[in-house]
Amino acid sequence: MFTILPIKGFIDQIDGFYCDGISAGLKPSGAKDLGFIYTKEACDVQAIFTNNKFQAAPLKHFLEYEENFKTNFVLINSKNANALTGQKGIDDINTIFSSLSYDLINPIMSSTGVIGNPLPIEKIVNGAKLFDLNAKNGQNLSHAIMTTDAYPKNCMYEVKLEDGTSFKIGAVAKGAGMINPNLATMLCFICTDANVPSEDMKEALKVNSHTTFNAISVDGDTSTNDTVMILANKKSNSYDKEAFTEALRLVMHDMAMLMVADGEGAKKSVAFEVINAASNEDAQTAAKALSNSLLVKTALFGEDPNFGRIASTIGASQIASDAQKLVISYNDVIVYNKGEFCFDAVCEEKAGDVLKNKSFKVLCDIGLGEGSFTAYGCDLGYKYVEINADYRT
Repeated sequence: MFTILPIKGFIDQIDGFYCDGISAGLKPSGAKDLGFIYTKEACDVQAIFTNNKFQAAPLKHFLEYEENFKTNFVLINSKNANALTGQKGIDDINTIFSSLSYDLINPIMSSTGVIGNPLPIEKIVNGAKLFDLNAKNGQNLSHAIMTTDAYPKNCMYEVKLEDGTSFKIGAVAKGAGMINPNLATMLCFICTDANVPSEDMKEALKVNSHTTFNAISVDGDTSTNDTVMILANKKSNSYDKEAFTEALRLVMHDMAMLMVADGEGAKKSVAFEVINAASNEDAQTAAKALSNSLLVKTALFGEDPNFGRIASTIGASQIASDAQKLVISYNDVIVYNKGEFCFDAVCEEKAGDVLKNKSFKVLCDIGLGEGSFTAYGCDLGYKYVEINADYRT
């Protein structure tokens, strides 16, 4: 038995983890744009990355280390993705680390921002030389890694085991746009003092990504830099596999939901739950199609309960389906029921009221089996166009 308790705070509350964020002049506004995570002991590290074919230089640099390497330092910059920069992008990372006098073990770099520009090495090196590696300021770090995010994203949990021991696990993340199933334009750094074996960490990360980061969509685009990383310093000497896997799922779900809610210009976060499909694969295909559909997203933005767009998207996804068995609901308001048109004036008003909420569920019962999957998305409106039309400026 175990208990998982949410706690307030940042990753600096975890024993042995230090972090901070500063302004290195990467953002013209002078806002914080460079941060770090540091431990005095080398940490086990596992990560999953974007499936975009043009992976950014920081990801390639990470993959050059031998399998199951340990690290004690992660350097994170915003404003510049260091993507599509070729071998120079990797060389620039090595130049940055070789310019620092800190006692670094297999240092890692992570970047987010505009694609296609070389790193401003001098600004990053000069900024990093100002770091106080004994700092514990997770709030500064969470602001330093933001790009178009409206707010920082953090969560923390404490896990208490039956033997009286406990461990903590928490995360800091960024992500608001270019978000699509199979990771997103997001960076997520998860830290823990659990005494978790590296292979268990790798397994839990893969298992939990399926229903969290790989189940969200803002705009259907997948970036070059997407990263989910776990660092474990094992200082608590406490561990239980089931408890750790569940706590990690909660952390990843929290971060994924914060990203959906902060979709660029978004006002609504929506769960697209597909049940009773012919298979789990069919359910996943349909749910992700709904979370990606621009027609569905714009209808949600206009608070228009247009179930025709829902049904059309399911049909276009090519899953096994039958209009005479399909049921569509907004929360508990059924708008289409096995071929029966339920959408009279009263029903439309009730469904419209559901869409006025900041969060709600679109439930689609396919009626052909036992497959199920839930994808998460948001509405899409004028602000998204405004943000991305001016992104480089």
